Amino acid sequence: MLRIIVSDPISSEGIEFLKSSGVEYEYKPDITSDELARIIDSFDALIVRSRTKVTKVILERASRLKVIGRAGVGVDNIDIGAATSQQVKVLNTPNALTNAVAEFTIGLMIDLARKIPNANSSTKNGKWEKSRFLGTELKGKTYGTIGIGRIGQRVAEIAHAMGMKIMANDVIPIPKVLIEEMGVTVSSQDEVFSGADFVDLHVPLTPETENLVNYEKLKMMKRTAYLINTSRGKVVNELDLLKGLNEKIIAGAALDVYEIEPPTLLELIKHDNLITTPHVAGQTEEAQAAAGTQIVELVLKALSSP
Repeated sequence: MLRIIVSDPISSEGIEFLKSSGVEYEYKPDITSDELARIIDSFDALIVRSRTKVTKVILERASRLKVIGRAGVGVDNIDIGAATSQQVKVLNTPNALTNAVAEFTIGLMIDLARKIPNANSSTKNGKWEKSRFLGTELKGKTYGTIGIGRIGQRVAEIAHAMGMKIMANDVIPIPKVLIEEMGVTVSSQDEVFSGADFVDLHVPLTPETENLVNYEKLKMMKRTAYLINTSRGKVVNELDLLKGLNEKIIAGAALDVYEIEPPTLLELIKHDNLITTPHVAGQTEEAQAAAGTQIVELVLKALSSP
């Protein structure tokens, strides 16, 4: 009988779907890497989120494994090269989290523009600093995205509806419909960094995108501009960002992802001009339910294919 192991927490809907399929499965959302490596050879499929690191060592012991399913978008926690060499399929659910991450990004833009987190903290501490929290409106500002795939397009759609101008850079051609219907300006990376009021990152972690945002890129930005990252932590050089915030070469930033998670550069995390959240952009009931059920469906389909 086919056997599946789920080594990270997934939605109850995903587990119910798995249960109703009739396959044999084990749900071990807290399993350690060492324990997983010891038992992986008795499973046909592995379902993960971002916690489990599917290393070459684990894959070398996975003699029976045919499929790895990632409930989410990024697969940088999986050794793709090792999986490919062992003919293990790697699947993910890129559509499940799109709207959740896009809405979260818009929320961060509003928080940055209106200084909402600091105003909230100040008021809760018994202060009434109305004049301190003079903000700015999104209408008429320029939203610039590096990467305009599913999430970037959805953010651009909402930003456009709010009266923002859109600049976009991507390694793939930007759909003509975005240019015609939303007036998206196709731009170079440097043009996005220098021209946008909000620079937003929606790229995978690759050798080309690691440390994409460094001190030199930050210096290109307007002093009134903001940086937002909900993609992958290592896309932003955190020491350079801290330097940029300290020198006030940008107005502020918002991070949901970090070079190391949980983050260790506490001077950055505690900076007054940084909004920081614990990798929760995709954490909605709807998105997690969709990711759980979609990945189970994809894995089962892959296992039943010749």
